Amino acid sequence: MESLVETIKSKVRGLRPGKKKVGKPYVKMDKSASVKVEIRSRKARKLIDKTLRSADKITK
Repeated sequence: MESLVETIKSKVRGLRPGKKKVGKPYVKMDKSASVKVEIRSRKARKLIDKTLRSADKITK
């Protein structure tokens, strides 16, 4: 009985679309220094904008 259940489970798993197990299709690359700087500057810009918006709300 257990083997029958396991067989059915494996067949159902195989029918699910998009859930195929594939080995790593690519090697994850580390971020370069310039990309890290770009990310940091974007975060800083967002923080500055947020601070300026909140300061404008207080003064109005």
